[in-house]
Amino acid sequence: MGGPVSAGEALASTSPIVAGSRARGKGVLARQAAQNGDRPARFLSPARAQRPMFGRMTLGNPDHSDGHRRLELALDVAGLGEFEWDVTAGRFEVSPRMSAITGLPAGAMPVEHSSQLEPFMHPADREAFRTEKVRQRPAGAYEFEFRYVRPDDGRVVWLRVAGILNRDAAGQPANVTGIVQDITQVREEETQRQTLMAELDHRVKNVLAAVQALAVQTARRTTSLDAFLQNFSGRLKAMGSANELLTAARWRGAAIDHLAAAELGALAPGQATWEGPELFLTPRAANALALGLHELAANAVKFGALSLDTGRVRVRWSKTADGGFELNWTETGGPTVSAPAKRGFGSTLLEEVTSRELNGATAIDYRPAGVVAKLQAGAAAVAPRPETVPEVPTARPAETLVTAAGPASLKGARVLIVEDAVLLAMELESGLSDAGATVIGPAYELEEAMGLLDQPIDAAVLDANLNGHSVSPVAEALKARKVPFVFATGYGEAGGAPGDFDAPVIRKPYDVTQVAAALAELLRG
Repeated sequence: MGGPVSAGEALASTSPIVAGSRARGKGVLARQAAQNGDRPARFLSPARAQRPMFGRMTLGNPDHSDGHRRLELALDVAGLGEFEWDVTAGRFEVSPRMSAITGLPAGAMPVEHSSQLEPFMHPADREAFRTEKVRQRPAGAYEFEFRYVRPDDGRVVWLRVAGILNRDAAGQPANVTGIVQDITQVREEETQRQTLMAELDHRVKNVLAAVQALAVQTARRTTSLDAFLQNFSGRLKAMGSANELLTAARWRGAAIDHLAAAELGALAPGQATWEGPELFLTPRAANALALGLHELAANAVKFGALSLDTGRVRVRWSKTADGGFELNWTETGGPTVSAPAKRGFGSTLLEEVTSRELNGATAIDYRPAGVVAKLQAGAAAVAPRPETVPEVPTARPAETLVTAAGPASLKGARVLIVEDAVLLAMELESGLSDAGATVIGPAYELEEAMGLLDQPIDAAVLDANLNGHSVSPVAEALKARKVPFVFATGYGEAGGAPGDFDAPVIRKPYDVTQVAAALAELLRG
């Protein structure tokens, strides 16, 4: 079956398989060798070489001592199978536990050379395994992870094999002792994590690219900084609302009624109604519709039905024969409407971006009695009902504070800022200072925030999460001192404030003037 067996070849047959092997070099057996006082190369000393690990493993061992029973129990609990290859006798012993893992028959089998086991190796992994085997050969202690084709049912599984070569008094290979573990589930989970991280990276880059494009297009069509900030902030919030709904549904889809509630629920309470069959949109279509609804709502607030208390907005949608849907936006009770003198970016978003992303068409009719818009979407925009469906978004008044009377004044107020994102903290500090506040902080860490509480504080802005730590201890301390505060958070849970505190919640992304207005309102109360 071949020539003399080398130490490296001995180890190769400990793995009835394979390759693509990835050695970590610090496995359990290697650590045991190091603990025996051996040099870093991890050879066992000659005195230890004649004493196989695990007390000659457990194969056919008649020992019924407590130590042996504990070893058996440990192997069972750990899901490990043990093996031993007597290199001198050419006998490879497979334990029942290893048999269950690998599909090899339990008991002794003749193995004089590692090539006898190569038929079980995954073809794509063999060469890499051989290379890694040569690299680890000088150490005498080995650890590999590789794919293995079970001989009983042909299934491909991932195995982790750790073994140690024991030498005789003359320094020649005597036997190889080791363990085998099925790590298929671990490998699949690792692959899934890598896939999810790649998908997250893809989505983040798409969002950043969309935000950049939105900023550039908004800037090109606005004549003042204030107008840009107002328009851009509103569009960001629309995207944020859609993202929140998609996240709650694990990015499987967002319902039209949820998108309408998120945009109109707090903006026009009592003045807007929406209804239609349950329809879920793909992430791409959901973002497009959220932006479309926002543009229609923003226009209605500035110039249309929602600019008057008597105005009303009615949103209705229905399924179409081709599997898509049609959504109708109707305004009544507002001022007399006329078509705009020039086409703005909002119209461009509706008529070009939204319609294209929905695989349909958009039409806007500026009737004297009120704007009427029709959004048509193709079947590709509709998604199956996700397994997890979030609750209908609740209105969040603190996020839509009206600031028509001008910027809020915080003159003389001492405001604590607790925010772990440096750029956001800088923006808050600048904005609140411009409103007249004396800023305390910003504090970027929980411990830092707690250290600032011994100062006079009139109000506070709290990020709900500080680098993985809840801001609740700070909120509790402020509550005990009767100091009002607002939460500024990126979390999208529907409902009240984090920790059930009785405090306003402003969801990111936000405008600093929004935060200032909320603080001014708290200080007046």
